[in-house]
Amino acid sequence: MSDSSDYVPPKVWTWNKGDGGRFANINRPVSGPTHDKDLPIGKHPLQLYSLGTPNGVKVTVMLEELLALGHSGAEYDAWLIRIGDGDQFGSGFVAANPNSKIPALVDHSGAKPIRVFESGAILLYLAEKFEAFLPTEAAARAECMSWLFWQMGSAPYLGGGFGHFYAYAPTKIEYAINRFAMETKRLLDVLDKQLANNEYVAGSEYTIADMAIWPWYGGLAKGWLYESAEFLSVQDYKHVQRWADMIGERPAVRRGRMVNRVSGEPASQLHERHSASDFETSTQDKLAAK
Repeated sequence: MSDSSDYVPPKVWTWNKGDGGRFANINRPVSGPTHDKDLPIGKHPLQLYSLGTPNGVKVTVMLEELLALGHSGAEYDAWLIRIGDGDQFGSGFVAANPNSKIPALVDHSGAKPIRVFESGAILLYLAEKFEAFLPTEAAARAECMSWLFWQMGSAPYLGGGFGHFYAYAPTKIEYAINRFAMETKRLLDVLDKQLANNEYVAGSEYTIADMAIWPWYGGLAKGWLYESAEFLSVQDYKHVQRWADMIGERPAVRRGRMVNRVSGEPASQLHERHSASDFETSTQDKLAAK
């Protein structure tokens, strides 16, 4: 391994916006809003403000799965938050999520709106609200929760670590790519060994653990994330591949992956979702044809 960098960290770090590469417009070292902008509110109690990234997909899959089970109270409006344009720094979004990250959910079904931010927290909130996709038996619940937080804990290594330095950093840094590729493959191996003896991640039941993990590790396994399938030899993780295919075939998962999506084929993009009929009438290809 070679490292030709002459960089020496200063005694006190200062922010140079120009060092942010393609993310220079959305990253900054302070929090809070940059402009005033209220969030829209639709007709349903559940209002989702998101983007079709892996973290956003977790929640739209959960909502579509709840609707598929017959939970009419899970009807929702999904509003597109374009993070590249800085929508997450509007005053309304910051009120919903002071961390300025998607997704954010606001539940208007009670006397007072309830905000929920962080994708894992949203999954848990919805699972408890509708008593679905979260085991009630103590050991099974603990297993599900452990895998849910395993994903949340591994996300910085997979996304901010491997994904950033392999796919997005303005320069390729061998040490950084090797460091995070090693950890990503270790995590894939952890998941593969768990799935060798279990149909779903947390056992025999489909749970919020699968919904949290699939958009990230299923995306890696099927080549959707970072165009890194060959680099990571994802075909070697046979049990992850089996599980990724099984989850990906679920109709609710297919619908959830379309919501707030802005990449891929126009037919797969449903920028906003306000009713079930939108999947048939409001995808980008249908809107362009009008």
